[in-house]
Amino acid sequence: MSNLIEANVQAGRARLDEVIKSLHELTIRIGHEDLAETVSELRSRIFEPFMFVIVGEVKAGKSSFVNALLDTGREIAKAAPQPMTDVIQQILYGPEEQEVIINKYFKKIMLPVEILKEIAIVDTPGTNTIVEHHQEITERFIPSSDLIVFVFEAKNPYRQSAWEFFDYIHADWQKKVIFVLQQKDLMPPEDLEVNMQGVREYATKKGIESPRVFAVSAKQEMEDQKTISGFLPLRSYIQENITGGQATKLKLVNSIETAQTINNRIADGMQLRRQQFDADLAFRDEVKITLDDQEKQSLKQVDLMTENLLLTYDRITRKRLEELRSGLSMFGLIKRSVSSTFTSTPGAKVWLDNMAEELENELNTELRNRLNEGVVDLAESIKQMAHLIDLKLRSSKTILKDDHELFASIAERRENVLRDLRDQFNRFVSRTENFTDASMFDGRESLAPNLAAGGGIAAIGVVLMALSGLPVFDITGGVLTSIGILFAGFSTRGKRRKIVEGFEKEITSGRAQLGKELETKLKTYINQLRQKIEDNFNRFDEMLKREKTTLAILEGQHEEIEGALRDLKKEL
Repeated sequence: MSNLIEANVQAGRARLDEVIKSLHELTIRIGHEDLAETVSELRSRIFEPFMFVIVGEVKAGKSSFVNALLDTGREIAKAAPQPMTDVIQQILYGPEEQEVIINKYFKKIMLPVEILKEIAIVDTPGTNTIVEHHQEITERFIPSSDLIVFVFEAKNPYRQSAWEFFDYIHADWQKKVIFVLQQKDLMPPEDLEVNMQGVREYATKKGIESPRVFAVSAKQEMEDQKTISGFLPLRSYIQENITGGQATKLKLVNSIETAQTINNRIADGMQLRRQQFDADLAFRDEVKITLDDQEKQSLKQVDLMTENLLLTYDRITRKRLEELRSGLSMFGLIKRSVSSTFTSTPGAKVWLDNMAEELENELNTELRNRLNEGVVDLAESIKQMAHLIDLKLRSSKTILKDDHELFASIAERRENVLRDLRDQFNRFVSRTENFTDASMFDGRESLAPNLAAGGGIAAIGVVLMALSGLPVFDITGGVLTSIGILFAGFSTRGKRRKIVEGFEKEITSGRAQLGKELETKLKTYINQLRQKIEDNFNRFDEMLKREKTTLAILEGQHEEIEGALRDLKKEL
């Protein structure tokens, strides 16, 4: 049976190795170097023995505790006289004693000690060491550890730096912890019990259920006072809960739980990242809805503007048509002919030329004024829309902060894109040329001064006013030219009727051309302006497109790892 269990554990190790490999790939994909290194360390240690990591403050007696625990009768873990010269020491089983220097901060010690066949011990510098690099390396061992032995100086187990380090171990990594009060021989029993109870209460408040607290004296153990040194209860705990054939399986379970902790941490970060993406997508949709609503409103305004202009055109041309009919009647022509002979009244041809000029001036003046009024309203509504988009940009929701543990760089990149978008849009709406369409000017510069002073987005009214110089308003010349040709030989009644009918035909054709030109030019301009505004969001849209793809990949990989770890843990 034991061989079958061992075979299952070995198979589990191989499967876990593959899962942690996928987890490592995930950490690389999210671009977090420190977490990737942590996962790499975890993967490299799943085939190592069950690992004790000894932590505590400088001078708490950690090295002495390790020497007493190994019970070799000599000093293995050496206490450095100065913290700055201290190193991390990993003590492993080896057929013969050997010391391997990995770097100036870390060394391995191989010993032919029986207990080391099932456990490895890591002796670390003090949590309050003055050399920052020590704690950084110490923290690299924590995720791969299987049991944290927190050593306090028995006289004072309440130092803040020690408990802050405990918070890191427990809150971030949920590691199994036991507490050891070292140097108990330096305290009266009643004071020792007070401090042991104090540690239990501290640990309970911080979420440890039924904390295990041991009081020991390495000095007494090394002096062979084993009955009073306090190491017997500690050795019993280790024997009952770790060694005796359990260590390999426990090691595997601990590694699975650590991998789950890392994967869950990534999941928490991705959840915020997903919320940020959804918020940005909703914001972008709001902008599109705002533009859609404005486009519909603007197109309705164009329809109304065109209708009003055509009504003005109809009123003016209808009046001139009646004037033409009256002037071309037989009585009117004879009267005008006689009057021109004896007075300064203009003859028929001069009269007709004057009427043509008056019609052209009246049409251009009236239509220009009407167009001015409509364009001012159109420009004002677009201005309000631009301000609304600007407000949305400035109030967009930030969920993923630039100090996030895993995705700070993603948050910073998003903020840069959003800041550039705000600046770009602000510059865009403040430059009149961004709202111009050169094809609308047709070489004319007939602009409305009252709009030119508006500034900012209102200046598009100036641009739209260029429509008042379009050739469409020159069709009156064509109408009157046709009338002039028709006028030749007006003396017969049929010719007079032909002139009136020709005038009616020309003004009907001119009306259709006027409506078509206005609607086409204004609606094309509105569509082009919509596209210009949308173009400001190109970089933001590209960011959303990339984020959608990236999130789908990351979330899929996370779920796959989560399922594999859950299944593996259930089987064990």
